Amino acid sequence: MKVAVCMKQVLALGDEVELTDDGLDVDPDYLDPALNEWDSFATEEALRLRERLGGEVVVVTCGARESEAALRRCLAMGADRAVRVEAGARDPFTVARALADVVRAESPDLVLCGVQSSDSVQAATGTALAEELGLPRAAVVRRLDWSGGSKAVVDRELEGGLLDRVEIDMPAVLTIQTGINEPRYANLRAIKQAEQVDIDVRSAGSGGTPAYRVRRMFVPERGAGAEMISGSPAEIAGRIASIVKERLA
Repeated sequence: MKVAVCMKQVLALGDEVELTDDGLDVDPDYLDPALNEWDSFATEEALRLRERLGGEVVVVTCGARESEAALRRCLAMGADRAVRVEAGARDPFTVARALADVVRAESPDLVLCGVQSSDSVQAATGTALAEELGLPRAAVVRRLDWSGGSKAVVDRELEGGLLDRVEIDMPAVLTIQTGINEPRYANLRAIKQAEQVDIDVRSAGSGGTPAYRVRRMFVPERGAGAEMISGSPAEIAGRIASIVKERLA
């Protein structure tokens, strides 16, 4: 049994933000790299499947050499192998195309992705990857029941706290929601061992035309300050009603 986990190193904003001179990105000095939170849950779920069913866990990412730090975090958690796809893709569709050839070549029995990334928050890469691979998919998975056979049962999180229990043919692509498990802690020894592991670097195909481009990044203009309303409940309600009428006029 082989599980492929597609993961991402995200760039988290610090307390202060400065943009690059061209206004198209955030200055790297104000960004902190980290393993995407959702992907840590996907990696943990893969590791638990391997412990129960045997096989191996392969983690795959798309990005420059700097993204290998997140791959090594997954290796320290217990993943067996790591593959980095050398590509400059950024939008979900070109990333999915870059990942697809590598994942297809691995012939996994299951593909896991995080629901979304904390920096882009688009929740589209996993779905796009399933389409590229021609595999069935289930999104926002909170529970996975699979014994390694041709079908699995998953609970999907819906709006309002509802769960949707579905049966899905395998192999499939599942996007994993936080809370499905508790990701394990990587101890210092495992982290040091992961630093010595060779990461398989592969080239991506053309990837196609990017789905979007950044035209401009900017800090929103600061509006007027808040108005503190005091008085009796009737007076406060009357003032709120007046403000709404003024704005709608």
